Amino acid sequence: MLSAQKVKRLSEEFETKTPQEIIEWAETRFLQNIAMSSSFQTQSMPLLHMASRLIPNLPIFFIDTGYHFWETLMFREQIARDWNLNIVDLYRDHRWDAYARQRTRTLPLEDADLCCFIHKVHPMQTALQNYKAWISGIRRDQTSVRASAKILEMQNDGLLKINPLLNWTKADVKRYMEENNLPSHPLLEKGYRSVGCAPCTIAIGVNDDERAGRWQGRGKIECGLHTDMFKKKDVSEIQQKIELEIK
Repeated sequence: MLSAQKVKRLSEEFETKTPQEIIEWAETRFLQNIAMSSSFQTQSMPLLHMASRLIPNLPIFFIDTGYHFWETLMFREQIARDWNLNIVDLYRDHRWDAYARQRTRTLPLEDADLCCFIHKVHPMQTALQNYKAWISGIRRDQTSVRASAKILEMQNDGLLKINPLLNWTKADVKRYMEENNLPSHPLLEKGYRSVGCAPCTIAIGVNDDERAGRWQGRGKIECGLHTDMFKKKDVSEIQQKIELEIK
């Protein structure tokens, strides 16, 4: 296991490395104990392209919340087929099925944080229990939360989160996509520059921030995968809340 001091030193060194060099280091260091997550939106394409070629058969977690746009699901299928990806679909814990079904239409709007925890954060926490490293595609220029992220981040349970594209900008993403002729999410041309779940995503103007269409008007900018919500492993409080509401 890497020490906190070594993680800090390596993270600082990686500030001047390319995403490909960081991914190659991760593959060498963790072998079969590494997985990647992807939302399969346009900005996800460069990292998917790099990682799938540098680490063949890399497990790629896709969180199937049940709220995705149909276009997202079809795009995922297209990319998986064309690039021969090893996609692993993640779903919410079955113990919360009854609660979620009763509130399918209302939960995303009435309690977006709880919805995100049930449908995204907890499934990812569970899936990553069997791995030592997690490759994520976040960038510092995306949100104020991500602006302070590190390329290597050791989680409380020893899982190492690796952010190879952290220093990239929107311009870097655009350049790589053009150079490698990568496809874009079909909703991009309709104004959806950042695509999440359908109830919480709207089209935006050309001059808006690329994530302005996510949870608009709800004071929320992150689903929780890249915040302190992900570090919270105890679900007893969530379970108690759900049980009370069901009663």
